[in-house]
Amino acid sequence: MRVSVSWLREYVDLPADLPTGDLEQALVNLGIEVESVVDLAETVTGQLVVGEVREIEELTGFKKPIRFCRVDVGAANGTGEPQEIVCGARNFAQGDRVVVILPGGVLPGGFAIGARKTYGHNSAGMICSAKELGLGDDHSGIIVLGPDVTAKPGDDARPVVGLDDVALDLEITPDRGYALSLRGLARELSHAFDVPLRDPALAPAPGGTETPAYPVEVLDTVGCDRFTARLVRGVDPSAPTPSWMQQRLVTAGIRSISLPVDITNYVMVELGQPMHAFDADRIVGPLVVRRAEAGEKLTTLDGVNRVLTADDMVICDDTGPISLAAVMGGETSEVVASTTTVLFEAAHWDPAMVGRTARRHKLFSEAAKRWERGVDPAVALVALERAVRLLTEHGGGTPSAEILDIDHVRPRTPISLPADLPTRRVGVEYPPARVVALLERVGCTVAQGADRLSEDPGAVGVASGVGAVLSVTPPTWRPDLTDPADLVEEVVRLDGYDKVPSVLPTAPPGSGLTPRQRRRRAVAGSLAERGYVEVLAHPFVSPELADQLGLPADDPRRPAVRLANPLSDEEPLLRTTLLGPLLGILKRNLGRGHRDLALYEIGAVFHPRIGAGSPPAMGVDRRPTDAEFAAADAVVPAQPVHVAVVLSGDLDPAGWWGPGRPAGWADAIEAARDVLAAAGIPDERVEVRAAEYAPWHPGRCAELRVDDSVVGHAGELHPVVVAALELPRRTSAMELNLDALPPTPVTPAPTVSGFPPALIDVALVVDDSVPAEQVRRALEAGAGELLEDVRLFDVYSGAQLGDGRRSLAYKLTFRAPDRTLTVEEAVAARDAAVAVAAERLGATLRGA
Repeated sequence: MRVSVSWLREYVDLPADLPTGDLEQALVNLGIEVESVVDLAETVTGQLVVGEVREIEELTGFKKPIRFCRVDVGAANGTGEPQEIVCGARNFAQGDRVVVILPGGVLPGGFAIGARKTYGHNSAGMICSAKELGLGDDHSGIIVLGPDVTAKPGDDARPVVGLDDVALDLEITPDRGYALSLRGLARELSHAFDVPLRDPALAPAPGGTETPAYPVEVLDTVGCDRFTARLVRGVDPSAPTPSWMQQRLVTAGIRSISLPVDITNYVMVELGQPMHAFDADRIVGPLVVRRAEAGEKLTTLDGVNRVLTADDMVICDDTGPISLAAVMGGETSEVVASTTTVLFEAAHWDPAMVGRTARRHKLFSEAAKRWERGVDPAVALVALERAVRLLTEHGGGTPSAEILDIDHVRPRTPISLPADLPTRRVGVEYPPARVVALLERVGCTVAQGADRLSEDPGAVGVASGVGAVLSVTPPTWRPDLTDPADLVEEVVRLDGYDKVPSVLPTAPPGSGLTPRQRRRRAVAGSLAERGYVEVLAHPFVSPELADQLGLPADDPRRPAVRLANPLSDEEPLLRTTLLGPLLGILKRNLGRGHRDLALYEIGAVFHPRIGAGSPPAMGVDRRPTDAEFAAADAVVPAQPVHVAVVLSGDLDPAGWWGPGRPAGWADAIEAARDVLAAAGIPDERVEVRAAEYAPWHPGRCAELRVDDSVVGHAGELHPVVVAALELPRRTSAMELNLDALPPTPVTPAPTVSGFPPALIDVALVVDDSVPAEQVRRALEAGAGELLEDVRLFDVYSGAQLGDGRRSLAYKLTFRAPDRTLTVEEAVAARDAAVAVAAERLGATLRGA
């Protein structure tokens, strides 16, 4: 939020000589994040003057409209002659007064202004827009001064456009919706400097009348619990917005549109109450406030034709929806250049409904930003009166005597607060009377003997606060105050965070990382060392992902946790496998021109506990019991940590050294083996078997087993999945459940032999259906203790072996710890290994 300090001073008596640094620190101490405090007078240097356009010559023959202007800048240029300036804007005419910066001046961002020849003419200076002066984001045209501005050509333009002010740029947290207004900020600063507050919401305003200002029916009093409206007839449609209002809106980052619309924006910034102005003559029949019907359409003020859902709130007339309630009005009822009858509406909408609607339609308007953070329902009539008075004062017209007020707002529920709770929670002594005083400054009503509380913390009984319980009713403008903990926070905040001592907790003794953390780091380091790039994907997926991955109907990965308030309606589910989001990242990188990719992610997946029910309600006034924790934990989805990799393109790049090697299913399986090795699982406990498991190709899929338990799968993705996700052919992937792995065993120190090894190669012919892993295990079992290593180095199949047969060649390494092996010992060990392979798998020596 961006506001000027001069506007704030209308509601709070800030010290006249207040340094900007002290103002910034006061806001920070109150918990309001300050983006910047800008002295606007220092942002533009040089001569910034008022100019009057004397002549305009339209230049032709260029790609865009260009105008050559002669502008009267008085004696500011030293000659008194009109200044020649080339300008591309078209929103001004001859005789208009504009803002001109002369050569030698510097605009925000270090943009120096000089005299030069452009478009065939001399141009000395610039006619400025609000964006060029750093006053806002509007760059659609230059600033045209209104008729109420008395400045003459050559006068300093800084006071005219508000560059003699100080602008605050604040980041308001979601729980502080009241601070998105001058009213709220003034209240906060009155606390900081202990100065009087002039609350604009206390201005007198007439109440609703029996006869409504316009016939309105509210069908959903939960989505809209208050709706007020009033008519103004006979408005001058040509009446301009006064320059002081335009100036304040520009500083606030809001573009001036028309007088009625500008007034609604002005009141919104001033009071925090978003409003809407309808052209009453364009409304057909009575208004109805209701939920939209699925599929209804509405063209909003930004020109977009929007398809509505049943969760949206709309304001309708006899033609259908004319406004997307609390977010943006519709084109059919907007105020136009010929509007003479204005219907002002000020309502109160459900914050959750507004937040969902704004995200669904990607319409994050200034009104929606305030509604989803909470708006004071008691200020609607005051805002209505303020808007009507401003319109009649500056645009003429006659306000109707009838005022509509449909009020279904529920009164705030009192909160029970032990008077000593702030002291007990924070560790700083807050006498009960101090607690009451601070809560009343917030705007709360405090009951139950508060007037008898003593400032003396040593007193006893109710006076000291021991055992005393306060009944605190929060004000209507603070919907965030719902629990005793919220009130404690307000006491601490207003008393000063700086008074709370900083005491660092003593670190408990320990041995560093947990085994789970060490395993995760080891796995991540192992994959990174092998060339894989880590990515972090959002855990949100679409309902269509399960079908795209080809998961069977009974697959346990199909049921997913649905988010109550998803960031996107297109991805409302939490992932049950890492592959969906990871393959999405692969596709995105492929679309950006990358071809050879090896990506990995380590993260949690989410499996719902079907039939677990709802978690117990737990407050914040005390620590939950062990039983409550257990009951809540029983509902929380299971969240095992998985690791997944995806491969596409060449694993070894091609170059002058030779052709590259494409990544394939074997590399995905090898990545799984690397992960298991890094996790500390001995190779003899790992088994790789052929499997059929979506989304992998049934003929190129392996399941990884540890101690005969399946912990993951790897291989080449199914062609149907690759086509559905628009990925390259032969894309391979692996996914393992790290939480399913057994604890890392204690690894004994290896015995190192100083004697030479005996190397023997053996080629065995087996059926195609026999996995190479089973052959390797059979060789290990038969070779005995002398076998140090066995490695597959060749696979061959051909006509001479016969159909359905293949040759697997292994390199066997034999070594004894205490002697040099003889040829006879090595050959005997090899023969024993071959014998076991023949017995178990029907293997035969190739060439025998």
